[in-house]
Amino acid sequence: MLADQQILRIPGPTPIPPSVQRAMAQPMIGHRGQSTTELLQRIRPRLKRIFGTAQEVMILTGSGTAGLETAVVNTSASGDEVLVIVTGAFGDRFVKICRAYQLTVHVLEVEWGKAADPEAVKAFLEERPNVQAIFCTFCETSTGVLNPINTLAMAIKEVSEALIIVDGVSCVGAVETKMDEWGIDVLVTGSQKAFMLPPGLAFIAASERAWRKIEANPQPRFYLDLKKHRDNLLKDTTPFTPALSILFGLEQVLEMLEEEGLGKVHERHMLMMRMVRAAFKALDIPLLTADEDASPTVTAVKPADFKAEVFRKTLKKEFGMSLAGGQQHLEGKIFRIGHMGYCSPADMLQAIALIEICLIKAGKSVPMGKGTAAAQQIYLEERGRLL
Repeated sequence: MLADQQILRIPGPTPIPPSVQRAMAQPMIGHRGQSTTELLQRIRPRLKRIFGTAQEVMILTGSGTAGLETAVVNTSASGDEVLVIVTGAFGDRFVKICRAYQLTVHVLEVEWGKAADPEAVKAFLEERPNVQAIFCTFCETSTGVLNPINTLAMAIKEVSEALIIVDGVSCVGAVETKMDEWGIDVLVTGSQKAFMLPPGLAFIAASERAWRKIEANPQPRFYLDLKKHRDNLLKDTTPFTPALSILFGLEQVLEMLEEEGLGKVHERHMLMMRMVRAAFKALDIPLLTADEDASPTVTAVKPADFKAEVFRKTLKKEFGMSLAGGQQHLEGKIFRIGHMGYCSPADMLQAIALIEICLIKAGKSVPMGKGTAAAQQIYLEERGRLL
């Protein structure tokens, strides 16, 4: 392998397109100058389309977790009863954030690898009528599960007036997202996943109903105060120094997504998911999630007869390709393949071919090329929809 060739197939950070790298290399500008004002004016309406909302999408300089904490601190105050639906490590992160702010946290635990059941959520809420906010993940990165946010929101609204707050960090921009239509009250994502940017930006939008709660919320906050960010954004500025170089890249990302077409972007991610899943099924290697729960952005594999960490290290050593491991109790038991953002079916065919070689090197007997052929067949069957 070439010393400086790295193949990044983790669920974030994801590869950065060359045109985005060039955009981020532009000379620095003043963050209070006219050029930044015009940049924000161009970005604002385009972000709304990605979120599926008529509301403003605030841009914070910070990680996705900063966005999650912003959602908590703006919508809830000490002592408030909240529900966190935990389908993996990032649902658990919401629990930790909520407890840090001394909220009364009810936790609905879902078996890792499975999606949340709307009827189970509904039944849980019926026994807890004082819940004021519900936190859940759209794509649970740690397990490769895509939760059915649309049907979850519908079920919740049948029994509760609680705000619906969603972590969309590892899927917004790659999957269909209709914040307003689905009744999501707060939606958060980050720059380093489907947005094809370096880490450093968090995006967050709130419904009119959420804004009423935010404006009345006595919880102290400063840097993460959404009111500051909204009021400044409406003037095409920011309350604090923004990550300007990443904003340059963001404009180029939005251009790329619009050029491809959001519908085609979503289809591309679905195709890559099906290709990867078909490959592992052909190789008779178990997947953590069922097809109906699977995320279009990350696939979790749970090997039964070889060591996941030995395989990952072999892949990294032989080809410079990085896959993600498991988190918490799944550490060492699974590996995860990211297929989002600047990623294509061609990238997946490369990854699967390399994976087959390293499976054999890691001690797993597989028929060489069988997984690749299965992925190729999926591509041939579905490519017409992408043309």
